Amino acid sequence: MGNPSTMHIGEVAERTSLSLRTLRHYDDIDLVTPSGRTDGGFRLYTEEDVARIMLIRRMKPLGYTLEQMRDVLAVFDALSRDPASAADREALIGIRNTAEQRREQLISQVAMADEFLDQLTRL
Repeated sequence: MGNPSTMHIGEVAERTSLSLRTLRHYDDIDLVTPSGRTDGGFRLYTEEDVARIMLIRRMKPLGYTLEQMRDVLAVFDALSRDPASAADREALIGIRNTAEQRREQLISQVAMADEFLDQLTRL
């Protein structure tokens, strides 16, 4: 069994609103690898792992592919090791600009959906 600072996949699924299958898939493709395993092989996650999963979850509505998510996480990891890295800071600016563009697209799509719902209401 894990220590109090770790949690099993079920608790992580509940906290992140992601399925067990999705969490296992993230592990299988090395997107988010749990920090540990029990003697029986069960995944053990830390708060840091959950924070990483939540970062991924926040990228999903913006349409990031798994490979793009991996690239974003690599920049975050690099900046956590060396916050002064000019190249990684530049990459972060690009990530932010892209995220803002994707958010604007999402806002536009929601506006179109609202217009459609308004039309349905008027029928």
